[in-house]
Amino acid sequence: MTTPSEPSLVQLWLHGGLDLSEQLQKEPPECPAENVSAHPTPRRDRTLVEQGVHRSLRLYNVLAGLLCVVLSALMLLTAADLPPYGSDTAPTVNEVARRYVEQGTEETGAVNTVAGMILDYRAFDTLGESFVLFTAMCAVTILLNRSGKKRWLRQPDVVDYASDPIVAPMCRFLIPVILVFGIYILLNGHLSPGGGFSGGSILAAGLMLFAMVWGDGAASAVLRPRRLQTVVLCSLGFYCLAKSYSFYTGANHLHSIISPGTPGRILSAGLILPLNVAVGFVVCCTMYSFYMYFRRGEL
Repeated sequence: MTTPSEPSLVQLWLHGGLDLSEQLQKEPPECPAENVSAHPTPRRDRTLVEQGVHRSLRLYNVLAGLLCVVLSALMLLTAADLPPYGSDTAPTVNEVARRYVEQGTEETGAVNTVAGMILDYRAFDTLGESFVLFTAMCAVTILLNRSGKKRWLRQPDVVDYASDPIVAPMCRFLIPVILVFGIYILLNGHLSPGGGFSGGSILAAGLMLFAMVWGDGAASAVLRPRRLQTVVLCSLGFYCLAKSYSFYTGANHLHSIISPGTPGRILSAGLILPLNVAVGFVVCCTMYSFYMYFRRGEL
């Protein structure tokens, strides 16, 4: 069957021989529906991302737990392999430890063997620890001093502790006691447990309590940042000069020209007492400076 051409169809329509009403009443063919699943929606993308994050977190938690278990097992095995406490075969029981215990008081004049060890036999090690604190304070100060303008980010105190009927009287009583106790620990470090690190920490706690109750203004009027840095620098300078003179004289470093004095008296142990004071100043000023940075919102 041949299909009529377009001109013949037009002629039939013009002469009324072609009825197009049936063609117009026919519904157009439906277009095939697109595969929606092939184009993911943003919500599905977000779901896939969340599932990936959950899988990563689950894997991270598993690996972290395994790592903790392995490290704990290694530490327990190492502790189990250590010699018993007080055993003669322990690596620490050697001629150096025996020298500290047997002749420490005679050679250093310190009743506290630990103070004689860290401030006489191993004084340079303690000097390095003090320099670590000083370097940390200087680095934080330099990093925070990025411009000449001081930015106070901290909100004003809601509670005025200085006018509190309970806090203020108690702090007036406690702060002097804390400071006196810190000075006692600092000055008696060669006679009893204590010394520069513990005494300086106690002094810093008393100063922090003072700043917390009476505010930054009263604390800054007593202890300005420049003054604190000067105290730390002078303390470290004295420590260096006191323990480095042997490099200039060419003498034995462990030998001191200062007499150890009578063990048990406050003015004894040679340079250990002033070195304890120097270390205490460094620790106190560093801890107090860091606290003030946190309090002012600059850290």
